[in-house]
Amino acid sequence: MVSDDRLEAIHEASLAVLRDTGMDFLHPRALELWRQAGADIDGDRVRFDPELITDLVGQAPHEFTLHAPNPAHNIQLGGDHVVFGAVASTPNSADRARGRRTGNRSDFQTLVQLHQLLTAVQTHGGYPVEPVDLHPSIRHLEAFRDLLTLSDKVVNAYSLGAQRNLDCLEMVRIIRGIDDARLDVEPSIHTVINVSSPLRLDTPMLEGIIQYSGRNQVVILTPFTLAGAMAPVTIAGAVVQQNAEALAGIAFTQLVRAGSPVMYGGFTSNVDMQSGSPAFGTPEFMQSAMLGGQLARRYGLPYRSSNVCAANAIDAQAGYESTFSLWGAIMGGANLVFHGAGWMEGGLHASVEKTVVDSDLIHTVATFLQPLIVDDATMAVETIAEVGPGGHFFGTQHTQDRFRDAFFKPQVSDWRNYETWAEAGSPTALDHAERRVGEWLAVYEPPVVPADRKAELFDFIDRRVAEGGVATDY
Repeated sequence: MVSDDRLEAIHEASLAVLRDTGMDFLHPRALELWRQAGADIDGDRVRFDPELITDLVGQAPHEFTLHAPNPAHNIQLGGDHVVFGAVASTPNSADRARGRRTGNRSDFQTLVQLHQLLTAVQTHGGYPVEPVDLHPSIRHLEAFRDLLTLSDKVVNAYSLGAQRNLDCLEMVRIIRGIDDARLDVEPSIHTVINVSSPLRLDTPMLEGIIQYSGRNQVVILTPFTLAGAMAPVTIAGAVVQQNAEALAGIAFTQLVRAGSPVMYGGFTSNVDMQSGSPAFGTPEFMQSAMLGGQLARRYGLPYRSSNVCAANAIDAQAGYESTFSLWGAIMGGANLVFHGAGWMEGGLHASVEKTVVDSDLIHTVATFLQPLIVDDATMAVETIAEVGPGGHFFGTQHTQDRFRDAFFKPQVSDWRNYETWAEAGSPTALDHAERRVGEWLAVYEPPVVPADRKAELFDFIDRRVAEGGVATDY
């Protein structure tokens, strides 16, 4: 997105922000660790020597494996690997049949099942929709009961307090059938740590770093910087702030445990300056996604971006905003694309039909990114000679040998002529997506969980629920 010298200018400006303005760390243990490391502490404000930041960031690994309950679903983060996550953290869900509604456990379970079925989705991003009919004190317990029995892909936990973190670590340990020592050397869960932009890490987020980095689990350090609202209105200024916040948080993970796995997260977009609403899929989002990737590569860190849109309905806006968001992430070299399938309305609802549409987008990108094979067989000179002028290639052996796998087959596009499409009732992409959701869910089968692990998991959850879960303010 920018030249090397301009990238270095952004890096230096970020270090200047951390040195001169500093950043608030709202956690006494975090402040003590920074004090011991030699940072300048003034109340909650921490100011950093640039060398302290760069030395700590340099200790983070460049690439690592994240272990799933089913080893076939392990994922590699970093390098040239690209992993796509499911929609996460929406307060509402929606489908065409029943409309938009408050998040609930039934919709939560449906989305988890769909994400388990889709090969386009390799990891859960948290709760695909918030199951608000579960009390907050025990929600993480029951949500993980579903996540770990309805799916066997990598899971994400929200860092919302020490005990929730400890519970989720224990549930993942149980379902993998390993002991604590092995968990500490095999990252098995990831958590997103959002900076309260501008320049503040609050108590729950810092507790999450202390708990998860301390156990060698994956932290995805992601400032939430919306240009014009929580960050400067210029993309360069917003990314300077994003980078400063990311570097400080990543450095702290290494202060907690050197070598613990961490990702550089970018979520910089802009707001509609007339309303203040977040905007996604914009040129500004694409620019910041690409620039964030350049910075992550400069530090040798795996990079997280997102596939997001602000559309309220599955329409042209939803399609082009997600396409541009996804392309900005891919062109930025993202190793993990959060909210890869199903995000709508700026993150305010999850959609099963949009999940299918986004699955098509992901498979399109994945197919496009495959290296093009150029050899004697693919150049097909002999086949061209066999057909000669004026013929066709439908019946050649060269075509027949490759017919089944020759081209990407979308789930929601309708590649028919107008007459046959009209005779079929003029189905739209939304029609196809709705039909595919029904077809897939009809054949869903839960993964096989060893009986002893399932019994141990349920015993743990039932005991913690009986104890009341965690304290809340409700």
